[in-house]
Amino acid sequence: MAPQLPNQLERLLNDALVETPPGRSIWVALSGGLDSALLLTLAVSVCRQANRPLRAIHIHHGLQAAADDFEQYCQALCKQLGVPLSVVRVTVDAAGGIEAAARQARYAAFHEHVPSGGTVWLAQHQDDQAETFLLAALRGSGIRGLAGMPHCRHAHGLTFVRPWLSIARRCLEGRAHQIGLEWREDPTNSDVTLDRNRLRHDVLPLLKARWPEMAGAFSHSAKHAGEADALLSEYAQAELETLRTDANSTDLESIDALALATRSRPRQRLLVRSWCQQRLLPTPPQRRLETLLDQLTAAPDAGVHVTWPGAEARVWQQRLYLMAPLEPLPAWQCAWDGRAGQATPLGALELSLKSETPLTLRWRQGGEVIALAERGRRDVKRLLQEAQIPPWERERLVMVMAEDTCLGVVQPPARVLWKAANVRFVS
Repeated sequence: MAPQLPNQLERLLNDALVETPPGRSIWVALSGGLDSALLLTLAVSVCRQANRPLRAIHIHHGLQAAADDFEQYCQALCKQLGVPLSVVRVTVDAAGGIEAAARQARYAAFHEHVPSGGTVWLAQHQDDQAETFLLAALRGSGIRGLAGMPHCRHAHGLTFVRPWLSIARRCLEGRAHQIGLEWREDPTNSDVTLDRNRLRHDVLPLLKARWPEMAGAFSHSAKHAGEADALLSEYAQAELETLRTDANSTDLESIDALALATRSRPRQRLLVRSWCQQRLLPTPPQRRLETLLDQLTAAPDAGVHVTWPGAEARVWQQRLYLMAPLEPLPAWQCAWDGRAGQATPLGALELSLKSETPLTLRWRQGGEVIALAERGRRDVKRLLQEAQIPPWERERLVMVMAEDTCLGVVQPPARVLWKAANVRFVS
């Protein structure tokens, strides 16, 4: 059994508890394996002493015959400990790799079933971090990938904490045997066709034989990389503020593409990746990123459009835009009775309008003219150009028509860009 300080594991849980705002529930991600079973078992006394609510969540991936046995074990353990358990069954799309797909499904389940503001404790440890570091290095990852798993991460209203990331797994095994804990072994852990298992069973034992403290060394390297990444991120966020352009009439965020192009290529990469992370968008693969950066100085109306899974970038009028992929719009128009709540392909229109004439909602077809109160009759096309609304956003504006007369140009759910004289929209 590996030596360890008395109550070291509980102290780390208490430290994590101190960092959690009062009144927030702690949720332990319980797989049924040694690590998470021990985490839940020790968290019970820690949370009860602090009078903090504790729950467990088990994700049933359905990927192996033993999945039901894991669920039954988790139910029995939680019943024994008096901890409420939520079991979530997920469907894993393994098209992009089974491990990544399972992780994605797992985190989607956390976000769906753990209330906003909650804290999820994860049982990863030092050996897991060493594996993650090596896998990232083998993929040729940059500093963010080499940083591995963070001790604490905030994402979409939840906080994920790994209290034992500095602890070697042998310490967890020793404590589990000490208290007589039973757990379930995942049969897939012996499948060396999976990259992480190949490292765990075939590669790491060789490294440990020569360098016994290898896991700790890799973990420290990951920590240093994480600190460097955080520092670079701070610098990048400050520089991004200097590159932001004035908001246009649709409030789309953009940055000065020409100014970005004057930076060195490594700095450009850092700034684009940091902006993606700030906007909670996936960062582009290397080739897609280089394709985008090569086109920062394109002609103002070139219509640069670079896509990658989960995001896209556009360069227009020497501005760079990053956004989630836009879904193609269907052919559409509908009659409108002027009441709020009318469905559109872009969501419900939360505006109302009194009119003696039958109203129609539709996309812009070209040639629309609107009579503004102070500017007279104006072509809608010219108004869009003057307002510097990007072309892809012009396609997503709704025309409010009374027969052939344009009464307004609106952006669902409740934004009026222009309205005709004597027309009053109510939101």
